[in-house]
Amino acid sequence: MRLSISIYLTLIMLTFSLLSNGQSQNQAYLTYIEEYHEIAERQQIEHGIPASIILAQGLLESGAGKSELAKASNNHFGIKCAEWDGQKVYYDDDKNGECFRKYNKVLDSYEDHALFLKNRSRYASLFNLKTTDYEGWAFGLKNAGYATDPSYAFKLISIVENYNLQRFDSGKNYAKKENGNSSSTNNYYGSMGSISAIQPHDILKMNGVRFVKSLPGDSYTSIADEFNISEKRIRSYNEISSTETLRPGTKVYISIKKRKAMKGFDNYIVKAGDSMYSIAQDFGIRTKYLYKLNNMDFAAGAKIGLVLKLR
Repeated sequence: MRLSISIYLTLIMLTFSLLSNGQSQNQAYLTYIEEYHEIAERQQIEHGIPASIILAQGLLESGAGKSELAKASNNHFGIKCAEWDGQKVYYDDDKNGECFRKYNKVLDSYEDHALFLKNRSRYASLFNLKTTDYEGWAFGLKNAGYATDPSYAFKLISIVENYNLQRFDSGKNYAKKENGNSSSTNNYYGSMGSISAIQPHDILKMNGVRFVKSLPGDSYTSIADEFNISEKRIRSYNEISSTETLRPGTKVYISIKKRKAMKGFDNYIVKAGDSMYSIAQDFGIRTKYLYKLNNMDFAAGAKIGLVLKLR
């Protein structure tokens, strides 16, 4: 049976809504929001772009300020070099070695993002929308070609709703603070420099494969965003399903595991609590190759005391 487009879109939105409601809030995202929500509110007042959308785009495009591009260039919105005479950096995106804009301060990135949208005719219709219509803005940005990701609009909406970013769209919080102490606000904006939201994960290696240890508040989505890798690929690297949640202290590989262990790790004696998957994960091996190395049926488990070949 074929679904109508409206029903199909409703199902997609319901899925994203359920994911959003079920997500735990990531500490990196919370820190970023606390750091930059006043700038986003100011941009809304000056340029008419919803603060919620500005923050959601900043979070998504910069990995909460922790992506390599954001750290190297203060570019929080993934804006490339077209029609740009300023500083530049080169980064692999849709293609290798693409040119991106570089800014002296994070504030400059926020201001350029607003002007980027205002000065291009393809985004003009967005400014006819209310600043409280974050859904309309999310779909409008995607339809106007801001990003190539087909689920871009849904990701923005999910972030807005999961972190209640729409609370900033009224402008009341910012206006109250500005009226109460305008001089401190000006000092705040003048002092914004080259800063990151929080410290990034340390990149470690096992068997020559890069991984990080998850922290409280992390999710597979946030780690994927931090390293500009799709969540689907991160889950594939770690051989987990799309519904598996991330626990603190988990080893999360950010590149593909090997077919055998590194030299010096020839064998392993199975201990209580081990599984073929956990052993493969510990030594940076893909689980199917651990089975093949030991000529084991994939239905077999890791029995305590069994000596496994790792290479």
